[in-house]
Amino acid sequence: MSDLTKLSLKAAVDGLKSKDFSSQEITQAFLTKIEAANPTLNAYVEVTADKAMDMARASDARIAAGEGGVLEGAPLGIKDLFCTEGVQTTAGSNMLRGFVPPYESTVTANLWRDGAVMLGKLNMDEFAMGSSNETSAFGPVKNPWKSTGSNADLTPGGSSGGSASAVAADLCLAATASDTGGSIRQPAAFTGTVGIKPTYGRASRFGMVAFASSLDQAGPITKTVEDAALLLQSMCSFDAKDSTSLDVPTPDWTASVGKSVKGLRIGVPREYVVDGMPAEIQALWDQGVAWLKDAGCEIVEISLPHTKYALPTYYIVAPAEASSNLARYDGMRFGHRADQFSSLDDLYATSRAEGFGKEVQRRLTIGAYVLSAGFYDAYYVRALKVRRRIAEDFDNVWGQVDAILTPSTPSAAFALGDKQIDPLTMYLNDVFTVTTNLAGLPGISVPAGVDAGGLPLGLQIIGKALDEATVFQVGAALERAAGFTAKPGKWW
Repeated sequence: MSDLTKLSLKAAVDGLKSKDFSSQEITQAFLTKIEAANPTLNAYVEVTADKAMDMARASDARIAAGEGGVLEGAPLGIKDLFCTEGVQTTAGSNMLRGFVPPYESTVTANLWRDGAVMLGKLNMDEFAMGSSNETSAFGPVKNPWKSTGSNADLTPGGSSGGSASAVAADLCLAATASDTGGSIRQPAAFTGTVGIKPTYGRASRFGMVAFASSLDQAGPITKTVEDAALLLQSMCSFDAKDSTSLDVPTPDWTASVGKSVKGLRIGVPREYVVDGMPAEIQALWDQGVAWLKDAGCEIVEISLPHTKYALPTYYIVAPAEASSNLARYDGMRFGHRADQFSSLDDLYATSRAEGFGKEVQRRLTIGAYVLSAGFYDAYYVRALKVRRRIAEDFDNVWGQVDAILTPSTPSAAFALGDKQIDPLTMYLNDVFTVTTNLAGLPGISVPAGVDAGGLPLGLQIIGKALDEATVFQVGAALERAAGFTAKPGKWW
């Protein structure tokens, strides 16, 4: 039998339904591959082998009985941000090391309802704060890709680096991820995979460890656009337990994959041409424009004038919300508690200093500062006003275009350690992605080419709120035109 781990999610689901192979067979194939590769890639922080095989056996029984859900028997990886009942959930932090939730996140509950199998929990930047998966308490994840002529270990991106690395290295059929400022789309671009952040409120945040509540959104990282549509349908639902959940139906997005894009108007924002952008990023963007024009799209130059303020706005709003959300980790009720302390104040301070890493501490400090008396109006309130202007920029162009095409990232994957010294340089990785989070819009990254070193590059499609259908439609058209088939060479 051919290597089952190389199948797409859709092909695997179809093969399971037609009984070409069993869930136990494909699950064991992944577990064997994880055992061999994970010591090097560090994509999984916990492998739930026994649970996976139990779930696979149950799936095989349902398939044999002619039953089963849309993902029946399909082995997936779960980002360690999603609470999983009875399985440790750490958000990549020492603060939550040893925390075993007595409940299930809504997103993962939806996946188990539809028959998916959990292979384990995937590594991530601590509390989703990072763009390179180097802030994890479990150590950095390595990208399975290598640049031509170099043996340097590369970042898979962040914060969903474990998810992206696992999918790219065929250590799961697909993976859950989360996106606060680009943490699905940037890792997808760095690993030659597909990643979509849906409209804010599409997927429940219940049971997701919070970073920035008005920005966080769950989504998938997959091998194909069709896989992304299939998995996102399962992940999304209205949830009364999440006050920001949208009470709207979840469409059949797989029906949008393969539809003609002829006649669609695609916006190209002039503000996304940034200083210092590599020529190969601009060339790929130009190629994307040409592909969509050849497919029958009308290309429209548009302006999103407040784009230049997006990064500073994001890095005020997100740390402010993180400062509030993570205040609950004080050594008292749950989370890490210091063993040595001299007073109540010292217990708070020592527990947080021991439990949180440097990047989380940095962002919490920024957040506390911008929310403090005397600075709240000058920074936080002003950032909220600019955020509204950024959203209005998009509102103003939707009458002219149906979707927007941009690069996904300003570069290909960089070497681990390259940008840790200067946090501002690291933050610039989000320059093309944060706007969709600030405006609550859907965005997908599709692999579309490689750089001079043979590393994958992605193009991003941004759509109207609740119009993931068009995003999938255009994303699939880009995927067909690009014909991206490159895979990382096996070195681990």
